[in-house]
Amino acid sequence: MTTSLSTQIHLATRPTGVPTPENFATVRTELPALAAGDVRVQNAFISVDPYMRGRMSAAKSYAEPYTVGEVMTGAAVGHVVESRTPDLPEGTVVLHEMGWRDISQGQASAFRRVDPPSDDIPLSLYLGLLGMPGLTAYVGLTRIADLHEGETVFVSGAAGAVGTAVGQFARLLGARKVFGSAGGPEKCELILQKYGFDEAIDYKKEPIRDQVNRVIGDDGLNVYFDNVGGDHLEAALDVLAPFGRVAMCGAIGQYNATKPQPGPRNMANILQQKLRIQGFIVSDHAREAHAEFQRVVGQWLAEDQLVYDETIIEGIENSADAFLGMLRGENTGKMVVKI
Repeated sequence: MTTSLSTQIHLATRPTGVPTPENFATVRTELPALAAGDVRVQNAFISVDPYMRGRMSAAKSYAEPYTVGEVMTGAAVGHVVESRTPDLPEGTVVLHEMGWRDISQGQASAFRRVDPPSDDIPLSLYLGLLGMPGLTAYVGLTRIADLHEGETVFVSGAAGAVGTAVGQFARLLGARKVFGSAGGPEKCELILQKYGFDEAIDYKKEPIRDQVNRVIGDDGLNVYFDNVGGDHLEAALDVLAPFGRVAMCGAIGQYNATKPQPGPRNMANILQQKLRIQGFIVSDHAREAHAEFQRVVGQWLAEDQLVYDETIIEGIENSADAFLGMLRGENTGKMVVKI
């Protein structure tokens, strides 16, 4: 018989501005016996992601706010350790959205079976390059930005899980030149040497708008993949070529703001350059794009055309620290918690 004691991380209070450890609580819960159709899952890894900061607020958004006193939900991957359904026998690898806990339990319909193509692929990759961040990058480039061969691409937050995928996918989809912004010389060197970016812009070094105009201005820009918003979006609007496209994925630079932030001061460029700006939520495209994504990206991975980084924090009790570190930009690649 498996353990029925689950350690969970709950939202204790809603943050004002930057979240702190006091906004979270560690709770140990005795799980009930499995009912017919239930499974119990020992999580191997849980995900911490920027969008979770938005859900900590009660403000209206594209996703339901977290409930104070309840578990911080999100993606996790693990093994079925006890089952009351033949659909998911013990030992099956599954993905789910039950989030920050070491043991998850529920109806089989809440879990999606994963069949790793080989033992060489770590399960954590299904929370990163082969999971939501990778799918976000693929959808943003192919569905939203409509990237064409020979075009130029700029991605903000280029050293993160989505950004590193965007840079590599853009190159494999035929981009002529790929620019990226990252925080600090080490991350800039990483995206140049490991991820194949043509130019790296250190947003901590000097104002991003000045650098973008200097580095990208002469090349012109066809696609901007925005993970940051704010000053990065303003900078991209300066250099986008006629009929350029912006795929707005996130705005991590503004998530902790306590008052409305000023918009770009160069919005007239949207009209003058006939630009298209579109925000997107990857879940809206998951059903129609997922099979293609798995086929194309799985093939790239099998052919050793992709690389990745992970920042792994050990222990369910350190989930909040991992999340706060990710918001501070301390991760390289995907930030996950190993259970």
